[in-house]
Amino acid sequence: TSYLFDFVRIKDVDLNNVKRLILVDTRQKKRIGKFKKLLDKNAMEIHIYDHHPPSDDDIKGDFEIVQERGALTSILAGIIREKGIKITPDEATLMSLGIYEDTGSFTYSSTTAEDYEAAAWLLEQGASLNTISDMLTRELTAEQVWLLNDLMASATRNNINGVEVVIAKVRSDRYIGDFAVLVQKFMEMENLNVIFALAQMENRVYLVARSRIPEVNVAEIAFEFGGGGHPQAASATVTDKTLIQAEEDLN
Repeated sequence: TSYLFDFVRIKDVDLNNVKRLILVDTRQKKRIGKFKKLLDKNAMEIHIYDHHPPSDDDIKGDFEIVQERGALTSILAGIIREKGIKITPDEATLMSLGIYEDTGSFTYSSTTAEDYEAAAWLLEQGASLNTISDMLTRELTAEQVWLLNDLMASATRNNINGVEVVIAKVRSDRYIGDFAVLVQKFMEMENLNVIFALAQMENRVYLVARSRIPEVNVAEIAFEFGGGGHPQAASATVTDKTLIQAEEDLN
């Protein structure tokens, strides 16, 4: 879809020409890569739209909309609705997918009443439930099935302060998408309360963490790896450690 919106690659952005930095779905310095350099630039205008819990690494914006929601898209839908902006059925469908994905189809404990209200409004704007269903229930590829099987085979169960924590890891010579989806499927299939999954793909290690219990805040762990998220769902991309090193740090 990138060709539809004329996106520019991050490496091609000339930071000298940037006058306004708009952060969406994050406000942590660790998560904005090369754009951290802009924070020290004089007269830089910073706008923030986020739904994550506060952290010590948060950036202060000149304009901020930060609200407790299961999905950032719910906040954006509320703004669009309040301003009376018309959207197409395709746009409503795309935004609905964001809400369904971020809330686990309204099953994650971080889901709020406002997420339901936003989804209902998007449905009124013509969002297609058939398209949403097709996208959410898509079949796994052969590579994803292989990755999921290896992930499950590698899993170890650890009792930490009376809480069972599952740690799993997998390697792949090439990048395989939707690793978070595979971790979620694993969690549901085995009815796990807490899981930390590591995947080394190409030259990076990806961490996906999920928790169903208040005793384990996975966002705090992901933060130590340069990532973040919610107490129930978090992730990180590690570029300076091997899979073994990341696993050792996790333990």
